[in-house]
Amino acid sequence: MMMVGLFRRRETPWAKGAGFSAGFAGIAILVFLALGRTGVRLNASPSLPIGLYLTTPNTHASLVEFCPDEPAASLSISRGYRSPGSCPDGATPLLKPVVAVAGDVVEVSARGLAVNGRLLLNTQRQAIDSNGRRMPTWPEGLYHVAPGTVWVASSYHARSFDSRYFGPIRVASIRNHIRPLLTE
Repeated sequence: MMMVGLFRRRETPWAKGAGFSAGFAGIAILVFLALGRTGVRLNASPSLPIGLYLTTPNTHASLVEFCPDEPAASLSISRGYRSPGSCPDGATPLLKPVVAVAGDVVEVSARGLAVNGRLLLNTQRQAIDSNGRRMPTWPEGLYHVAPGTVWVASSYHARSFDSRYFGPIRVASIRNHIRPLLTE
């Protein structure tokens, strides 16, 4: 038994477990923050294989970490697509593959995204998200990718929140290029 103030409190197995869990969570947070400072990124979303990614100075790496612009930023926060993090809006950056760069032609259609005439797997737009809420859509049509912009889309998962819903992103919004380190 433990003495707490004037009262005795019994140390139950649950209380011991809760203390252990809180301690473990604290250590995990510290490790996560330390890894983030060394360029390691954890991806737990289905847009890319789950695992660890490493930032790279290679600006031609096909994966990027970016903070989305409005209105995608607010929508992704309000719907819980992004958790609290280090972007200026207070949420986590998105990790996505770059599928089109300046000079490429992107076609947005009911079939999905096509880049330079090649349809990308799993890029058909979804009318609703996994919670039944209507998804915004980028207008159908042909788009010439402008200098200073890229299109991002996951062919890995059909429900990725990417350019099919918010269009091209500014290259200036890219925080890092990344590469897989340890993934499923």
